[in-house]
Amino acid sequence: MDDWGWDQLRPWLDRRLTLPAGSLFCVIDGPTRGRPWTAPAVRLQLRRLAVEAGVRRRFAPHQLRHAHAVEMARDGVPLNVIQRQLGHANLRVTTVYLQGIDSAEIINAIHARMAPMMPASAGLRS
Repeated sequence: MDDWGWDQLRPWLDRRLTLPAGSLFCVIDGPTRGRPWTAPAVRLQLRRLAVEAGVRRRFAPHQLRHAHAVEMARDGVPLNVIQRQLGHANLRVTTVYLQGIDSAEIINAIHARMAPMMPASAGLRS
């Protein structure tokens, strides 16, 4: 991850240290504080953020795994390393992730995007 990414993630990691031990991604406030963030809640939040950011296509969190795999492949990361990063037991599954994807088009679109206007720590209460 680049420096910008770490700068965005660091406030969350600092906040996470103040919560009970458990899942990295968890509820921040309220009676369920510290409990795992459920998959449906993640999907809902990411869809809300996508709408706010002006993304018009349907978005699913799993697409982030595909984009990560494509970026690694484009950067020349060996397929077996990508396999381990994604946690795939079978190399064929990793290969399927990369088939039929025009990685240059995807990566160029990602790199051409404007930087977010709101830091990832926005909304975290001190």
